[in-house]
Amino acid sequence: IISAARFLSQTNVPVIGVNLGKLGFLAEFSIGELREFFERIISRKVLIEKRMMLGCSIFSDGKEKFCSAAINDVFITAGAPFRVIELKIAVDGQPLAGCVSDGLIISTPTGSTAYNLSAAGPILSPKCQAMVITPICPHSLSFRPIVINADSKVEVSGIRVNEGTTVSIDGQLSAKLAIGDVVRVQRHKGDFLVVNNPLRTQWDTLATKLRWAEKPKYNRDAILP
Repeated sequence: IISAARFLSQTNVPVIGVNLGKLGFLAEFSIGELREFFERIISRKVLIEKRMMLGCSIFSDGKEKFCSAAINDVFITAGAPFRVIELKIAVDGQPLAGCVSDGLIISTPTGSTAYNLSAAGPILSPKCQAMVITPICPHSLSFRPIVINADSKVEVSGIRVNEGTTVSIDGQLSAKLAIGDVVRVQRHKGDFLVVNNPLRTQWDTLATKLRWAEKPKYNRDAILP
């Protein structure tokens, strides 16, 4: 679905996610629900939601060597030989922080429930216009994820990296990051369109697929003193 959404964003054609068995957070329809709502989808009588994307470029000695759009996230991983790496982060030209860690994630609201969530980043509503910067296992107890404006421009410079340090787009496309390279991430000029399932809200999806805010399973038979 992610690669299809990245491709279809150039055509203004909405994505219909159909769940065929895995978690499928973007796959809002079961096969039965697709059959039920097919006519409404074709006639566009369902809610079609715009979601923001990220644009990522990598520069080496001032020359662009890689460029791609991202649906979920742009992330940098330390790679082999798996020593911590050091990155310098700037937002809108202002230094934000140095980051000694296993990597860094820059996420869209859609991607906030993906790698960002596993790295203890916040969940954003898909309708938010924002980005999340989340460190991966930072060597600092106080370096917490931060939410920034969607129109911000983020620059990440490689200060100390490994031979295998990589910049990844949605976990599908990748490019090597060398010392001195600069990764520029900003809002992509286009959005991607996704068809919402009329039977559930975004909060229903969080609850059913990620068990968000699930109540503890109390022992009703417990004998209190």
